[in-house]
Amino acid sequence: MAYTELVLASFLLIALASVLMSRKVKAPYTILLVLMGLVLAAVPVAGLTGLTGFFTNLANEQLFVGLVLPPILFESVMSVKASDFRAVYRPAFLMATAGVLISVLVVGVVLWKVVGLDPLVSFLFAALISPTDVATVLEVFARVNVPTKLATLVEMESVFNDPTGIAVFTVVLASSAAAGLEPVKAVASFTYILTGGVLAGLGVAWGARWVQKQVTDSVTQTVLTLVAVYGSFALASAIGASGLIAVAVTGLFYGNTVLLRVESKKVQEVTREFWGIIAFIANAAAFFFIGVSTNIFLLATSLGAFLVAYGVVLMARITSVYPILSLTKVEGRDIPSTWMNTSTLGGMRGALAIALVSAVPLAVRQPVATLTFGVVMLSILLQGPLLGRYTRRVFGHQETLEGTETGDPVRGADAPADPAEPLSPEP
Repeated sequence: MAYTELVLASFLLIALASVLMSRKVKAPYTILLVLMGLVLAAVPVAGLTGLTGFFTNLANEQLFVGLVLPPILFESVMSVKASDFRAVYRPAFLMATAGVLISVLVVGVVLWKVVGLDPLVSFLFAALISPTDVATVLEVFARVNVPTKLATLVEMESVFNDPTGIAVFTVVLASSAAAGLEPVKAVASFTYILTGGVLAGLGVAWGARWVQKQVTDSVTQTVLTLVAVYGSFALASAIGASGLIAVAVTGLFYGNTVLLRVESKKVQEVTREFWGIIAFIANAAAFFFIGVSTNIFLLATSLGAFLVAYGVVLMARITSVYPILSLTKVEGRDIPSTWMNTSTLGGMRGALAIALVSAVPLAVRQPVATLTFGVVMLSILLQGPLLGRYTRRVFGHQETLEGTETGDPVRGADAPADPAEPLSPEP
């Protein structure tokens, strides 16, 4: 059997095994995938060393973000209702911009001035660790009964904070080789990355909508979504904008226009089922990638360092979440403290941070990588279960913005279909 086929077959077998094991041990399959990846990276198993090397090369060749993350984003955002998005886009955008900047400053300054790390290491780490990871958040929310608008708020923040973090990361990298920071260029770069991604996503989604009118069979319709997802990412990346933002915009537009206009229910079902499978494979790849990319022996010798870093990152998350959400509203109502707590715990880090490590200069890559891998591992293995437990306890009887109880489950594999909008009562 050829090398590529063996790698793919091995990975799919491990993903399937993690799902079957999760049912026995009552733990999310994604956490099991991380642990399996850790074991394989630490104790190479004969015949599977090529698998770990394959995933490591994905990051080194900067292919991971473009191949794995777009399906996860598209499948999630495709199911977001336009009304839910309109209700939360203001706090989500503030969290994705001001929240990330606050986090970068807090983490960078504390690690530099208080802990005593090199300023370049401090701010490079702060920039790549500040964006939350959409894959991690979605996996947890797929298993708990979270109000739809709260889920949309946290998901949209995770989607839109990527360009902020990448822009800040790029600015820090450029500043390290130049005389100093250039704020005007930094703002212009971020604006271009964000705006270009939105326009690219809208353009591709509009084109897909036009093509959709010309075809009726489910196979062609499904292939059209594949073209839209990777086409929007490629177009945005080609013009130097955010490919992930383009995919998110495409998914939001596509789910609320193209799919709703498909007359055949079979086509809609086939499309959603197809992307459910693709998103599962991509999600499994993201979490397995985290495991195999982490050097457990290096982490063991740097336990104190990444524990301190994790504490600083968590403090920065608290510093950004509570002030911003306290000053904003959803549909004219104050955001409950339980939603703020969920957003804080939902600020987990994941595969994107690890993928960005490959762009760190070699001179400072090892300390940045150690802190990043340690914080990501703690984030997933500690915050993930805590978030699931907290949301199950608090939202067992759904808490709406009015404080009443209602059934409004978040979109998820184990959740029933959304009912009418209980968080948007008629005046």
